[in-house]
Amino acid sequence: MKEEIFMKMAVDVAYENVVTNGGGPFGAIVVKNGQVISVGRNQVTTIKDPTAHAEMQAIRAACKVLNSFQLTDCELYTSCEPCPMCLGAIFWARLKIVYYGCTNEDAAKIGFDDQFIYKQLTIPPNERSIPMIRVLPPNTYAPFNAWISKPNKKHY
Repeated sequence: MKEEIFMKMAVDVAYENVVTNGGGPFGAIVVKNGQVISVGRNQVTTIKDPTAHAEMQAIRAACKVLNSFQLTDCELYTSCEPCPMCLGAIFWARLKIVYYGCTNEDAAKIGFDDQFIYKQLTIPPNERSIPMIRVLPPNTYAPFNAWISKPNKKHY
């Protein structure tokens, strides 16, 4: 079964990342038409980038390979259920399906708990644990107005 083969690859990437690269226990691959397009591994601590999750790295690399910001004909295999940030990137990239191994609950048991982020999304912005305060200078809507009137914009 191809799904098991590709999932094993994603899990192998995660394992190798822990034992060889000093990274986190997460790996991901993007597949198109049965071919691996890209590989991603958690590099948050190794490259000091909080967005360097395995899924994000695999998505970024696949977009470069395919020269596109959308991955509509691609599948993502990830060793663990995606976090909220990666989930957002998955939807923005418009992947057609995601296969995952471990669950968010499994990740929480080893110290990777994202539930607080899901809870924060339900709280008004100014009441979140990191307050988000709206500031409205006179030019606030200038970029949106420029976008609206731009004739050759590329929709996404």
